[in-house]
Amino acid sequence: MTTTRGRIDKRQAILEGAFTVFAREGYAQACVQTIAREAGVAKPTVYNHMTDKATLFRHALEAAARTVLDERIAALEPLAAPGDDLRATLEQVAGRLLDLHTDGRSCALRRLLYSEVTHFPDILDIVRDSGPDRLTRALADRLARLALAGRLRAADPDLAAEQFLALLLGPLEARTQLGTRTLADAELHAIATSAVDTFARAWDLS
Repeated sequence: MTTTRGRIDKRQAILEGAFTVFAREGYAQACVQTIAREAGVAKPTVYNHMTDKATLFRHALEAAARTVLDERIAALEPLAAPGDDLRATLEQVAGRLLDLHTDGRSCALRRLLYSEVTHFPDILDIVRDSGPDRLTRALADRLARLALAGRLRAADPDLAAEQFLALLLGPLEARTQLGTRTLADAELHAIATSAVDTFARAWDLS
């Protein structure tokens, strides 16, 4: 049991160290020795867990995408019991999602995806399956429950979830110039408020 736990911990350290190095140096410039040093393990240990740098890159991005996803799904939790003011709860959720989308890990993940997708076409599916698609489904589930409770007139919760996220992330990507520009808290709040305003009119919040 202790041996298994230790192997899992080393694998996690390797994946986190790899993501840090890939984010800082890019895929081409990153070397396994640097990754091993960042992870606090010997270089052979990295190869014991991952066969080569390309495999390590894919697994590191997948692990980062899952961490990002877990944080975003947790941000939806207030919608499970929104209280009397659904609009305020949606603004709270929207603000939290924007904060998460602009944190260091998320921005690094997008930069790596944009820069390396032509060399690793499969990473688009890896990241999407571990992130955006599952977030949309989780949000759709929350919205469906609100619709059943009569709080939201959403005949198509999947579409409503897609539109809510698009209203948030579309303006954000444009204003941050694909994550290369930092926005002030007031600007993030304005994006969240505007997104909820439009969403509320489209789907008739009550």
